[in-house]
Amino acid sequence: MNRVWLFPMMIALVAAMFVAATGATIAEIGPWYHSLIKPRWAPPDPAYGVGWMAIYAISAIAAGTGWLAAPTWREREWLIGLFALNGFLNLAWSMLFFQLHRPDWAMVEALALWLSVAALIVMIWRRSMTGAALLVPYLLWVTFAGYLNMTIVHLNGPFH
Repeated sequence: MNRVWLFPMMIALVAAMFVAATGATIAEIGPWYHSLIKPRWAPPDPAYGVGWMAIYAISAIAAGTGWLAAPTWREREWLIGLFALNGFLNLAWSMLFFQLHRPDWAMVEALALWLSVAALIVMIWRRSMTGAALLVPYLLWVTFAGYLNMTIVHLNGPFH
C-alpha cells in the first residue's frame, strides 16, 4: 500500500476501533435486555458483533477513501466532523438503549444516526462513488436496527 493511503486508513481504522471498543463496553447484554420481548426475526445476539465489526471495517475504508478524494482541507475537516458526529450518535444509541434502558429514546436517536450515515454518503459521493457505496451497508444496517428498535418499543413499551 502506498504511503499516501497509509496515514488516512490507519487513522480511520484506529477511530473505528475506538468507537467499536467503547460501544462494546456500553452495550451490556444482561438480564434487562434478555427480558425484552423481541420479534421472531431478530438476529441471534452474536450476529450483532459480527455485523458491527463489518460495518466498522468498511466505514474505516470509506473514511480513508473520502479523505483521499477530498481536494481541500476544508472538505477533509467536514468529513472528519461528520464521522465524529456519527461515532458519537452510534455510542449515544447504545447508551440510551442498553445503559438507560430507554429503547423509546433510542428509537428517536436512531433517526439522527440514520441521517448522519446518509449525510456521509452524500458528502463522499461527490468525490468518490466507491467510498460512498461502501457506506450503503451501514445505512441498511441502521435501517434494520431502527426497525428492530421500533418493534421492541411496540412489544414492550411504555418505558420509564
